Amino acid sequence: MNHLANQSSPYLVQHKDNPVDWWPWCTEALDLAKSMDRPIFLSIGYASCHWCHVMAHESFEDPETAAYLNDHFISIKVDREERPDIDALYMEAVQAITGSGGWPMSVFLTPDARPFYAGTYFPPRKTGGMSSFTSVLGALNDAWKNRRDEVEQQADQVRSAIASRTSVGKRSFNIGTGRGQEFLETAATMLMQSFDGKWGGFGPPPKFPQTNLIELLFNHYLISHDSQELMAASLTLDAMCSGGILDHIGGGFARYSVDEKWMVPHFEKMLYDQAQMARIFAIGWALTKNPGWKQVATETVEYVLRDLHANESGLFSSQDADSEGVEGKYYLFTVSELREILGDAADEFIEHYGVTSRGNFEGSNILSLPKRGDLTRTTELEAARQRVLDARYKRIPPALDDKVILEWNAMFISTLAQIGFMMDRADWIAKSESLVQFLENNMRPGGRWMRIWHQGSTSQPAFASDYAHTLDAYTRLYEATGKARYLASAQTTALQLLDLFEDRENGGFFTVGEDQEMLIVRTKDLFDGAIPSTNSVATRSLARLAKLTDSRRFRESAGGTVELLAEVLARHPSAFPVLVQAVPLLSAESQEIVIPGNQSDLIDQLKGRWFPNAVIAFGEEYPSPLWSGRQRGFAYICRSFSCLRPISQPSEFSNALDSLL
Repeated sequence: MNHLANQSSPYLVQHKDNPVDWWPWCTEALDLAKSMDRPIFLSIGYASCHWCHVMAHESFEDPETAAYLNDHFISIKVDREERPDIDALYMEAVQAITGSGGWPMSVFLTPDARPFYAGTYFPPRKTGGMSSFTSVLGALNDAWKNRRDEVEQQADQVRSAIASRTSVGKRSFNIGTGRGQEFLETAATMLMQSFDGKWGGFGPPPKFPQTNLIELLFNHYLISHDSQELMAASLTLDAMCSGGILDHIGGGFARYSVDEKWMVPHFEKMLYDQAQMARIFAIGWALTKNPGWKQVATETVEYVLRDLHANESGLFSSQDADSEGVEGKYYLFTVSELREILGDAADEFIEHYGVTSRGNFEGSNILSLPKRGDLTRTTELEAARQRVLDARYKRIPPALDDKVILEWNAMFISTLAQIGFMMDRADWIAKSESLVQFLENNMRPGGRWMRIWHQGSTSQPAFASDYAHTLDAYTRLYEATGKARYLASAQTTALQLLDLFEDRENGGFFTVGEDQEMLIVRTKDLFDGAIPSTNSVATRSLARLAKLTDSRRFRESAGGTVELLAEVLARHPSAFPVLVQAVPLLSAESQEIVIPGNQSDLIDQLKGRWFPNAVIAFGEEYPSPLWSGRQRGFAYICRSFSCLRPISQPSEFSNALDSLL
């Protein structure tokens, strides 16, 4: 047994019986590398990563490979979900060295943790132009012993590259009227140039959902009324919910599709994807009233609350791609299996979900919708779906990563509060409140948030991404409930975010707090990817909070990030879709909607709508100019705290809201 048996991460524990003498990332392992003058082999992955499992079976469980690693390297295993700071830092090294990235991540470091060589998956034998893992180990060991100067020079160059890739210089920028719309328009134009007009999405496969790009198109459509932008966003949603990336039986989405048609997924399901997918389909429904999209959002939420949640804890991180050692086996069906489950009801089900005797994936079937967007189910079809789901639960399920991550839980709480209000689901709003109560009770010892909770214990002080998303969750909870305590918690969280992570000299937010371990470079998460960047979410959340509270400090901190990124934002706004959508909230382009008290007939007019460039305040009052001179029984629509005349009639208020969209 190596040094991983007592770790809190399920991913690390998976490797406790490897013959590789694994260490977790710790001072003891780093000191050992220095004292023995050995390079470090750093392997980064996560519990539901298919190719991580493959490399583990092929190489880390192989006695000869393990023996070579143990004789010549200090081997460190990291869960990227537990230590996103280490993951982000060394992913920059992988991309700088190879031009691409992914997991498993394989990085070779000097004893002082500077990377000098990196890659992702290495096969056990040379395959298709890929060097074998053992040959890579041999070459690097030889270089370390016989060409140390070259290794040291390479390590210095890579460190410099990481520093340059994760920092930008501060530029002056005036956030004036029209600049937010200007950025939105430029970004929307760029997106339309990369739009796949046949299958939806942006760019070639592998295809990721990229929900923030879809949201940007929806947002700009409200301004431009460009039918092509609405078409692009709508086609993408329809294509995704028709392909195999959606679990048509149990709800929820896989992480990405390996093909252009969204048909063949990488089958792992991540909590952060469910948060973003439920939200974008709910937004699409609010704009178009497409009932199928509302169904998809609903079933995605139901999947999370059913399969990623237990015993009133927080929400679990992910489900694996593999079951019984086979990728996707849990989700696949043959014609004969379906006929055995459904009997006479099988024909309609088989036709609706495109099932064939030949299959579409290794002789079996990934369920999909041959008629794109045909989400309507007859009573008989819905009953059949439930029977297939019940039968599937009797299979051996994919492994569950049951650690609770603050960042991802906050993302889902934010979604649940937003779309619970939007779709008039009081039960979802109540659930979002109970989830945040769990986080407060279990993941905030001494007032400082922790990133990980697992089976009753917390670990790892939270990073800026955790704080940014928690701030967003509190702000959205206030807007969904009208309860002032959530706004007070948002302000407390925002102040901690600024105190621990803000770059007060140049603007923006560092990944690691001042009270945390400092790595070889103190990086900033700047670009929006599968998860919105820390700086984008922090800026959007602080901008919303500033509008609700009229806090100068929050507004200036949000503006500082925009100033930091202004030059690159102007040239490549589509790389910052969340940040681009935050800019209007910092200018006179946005609105405040205020309803003192709980005037239900007026509040109800807000439901079923999406207000990307407005904040909502109702219910309990709190210190803010928003409430100055406001009377109960009226609704107010304001810009920069200057309001139109009060409105008391629901129908008139509804018409006024229509003019905002």
